[in-house]
Amino acid sequence: MAKHTKEDFEDFGLGEKSYSKGYRSLNKDGSFNIEKTNISFLERLNFFHSLVTMKWSHFFGIVALTYFLVNTLFASIYSLIGIENLTGIHGLSPFEQFMEAFFFSAQTITTLGYGQVAPLGLLANIVAAIESLLGLLFFALATGLFYGRFSKPISKIKFSQKAIIAPYQDINGFMFRLVNPQKNELLDVEINVSVSMKRENSELRDFHILDLERDNVRFFPSMWTVVHPIDKNSPLSELSKSDYFEKDLEFIAMLKAFDESSGQMVYSRSSYKPEEIEWGQKFVYAAKRDNGKLLVDVSRINESEKAELN
Repeated sequence: MAKHTKEDFEDFGLGEKSYSKGYRSLNKDGSFNIEKTNISFLERLNFFHSLVTMKWSHFFGIVALTYFLVNTLFASIYSLIGIENLTGIHGLSPFEQFMEAFFFSAQTITTLGYGQVAPLGLLANIVAAIESLLGLLFFALATGLFYGRFSKPISKIKFSQKAIIAPYQDINGFMFRLVNPQKNELLDVEINVSVSMKRENSELRDFHILDLERDNVRFFPSMWTVVHPIDKNSPLSELSKSDYFEKDLEFIAMLKAFDESSGQMVYSRSSYKPEEIEWGQKFVYAAKRDNGKLLVDVSRINESEKAELN
């Protein structure tokens, strides 16, 4: 059996092809810049994932639209089997009768039943019974989806918009910052950073996992500067600023942490391209003490100042 080396696991599944220069596989917001094509509608269909991950406005819009369409459908059914099978709406115009049937449907599907309109006859009662059952199932599903969206752990880790090449001890280092702007506590925070670069005279890319000054912290209440020392063992050690563009480097950062509020693991991702890296800079200190507290100014996460490189 062949033995696996560390290099066998350095491809993050993003593909070895270099594609066009300037392409980024991971967007700044953590989404993948990859789209699958030629997939059949049924294979692509995933109602649960779509309803749980879409925007809140879209979710409530779909719920409201479904509610309206279902009631319109049942109001049409009541009209087809005969309005005379509903009490209390005789003598009204056709439009008023349809609206009364619509509101009767809304009362039936929610099991509200004010009592002004009631079904008469076997057929109307069967339709009302089926509608009340569908209403229970619909609202149970909507409630489950609402709770699933509400309880889904979401990490809103804020990454600095830029990374820097800054002096670090007697060498230089690749650095970026991150902070948790929310009040939920994150524990056992781990981060790993990799870099992909185009091979020389080739259309393939290499992936390297970077060694970090610190790749985990027990608590994450403040701002964290992630540092990769560019020593002789670093894949960046012999690269100049122009090489970053020539090799089309992409730094990919992935954070994993335990969210104390939800009791679940949360993940966050971001990436940096050469044009988002500043050389000869260092991050400014973004915290100060006030009345016994340490105040972290999140708005200064991107602030840096000039520094001489080693």
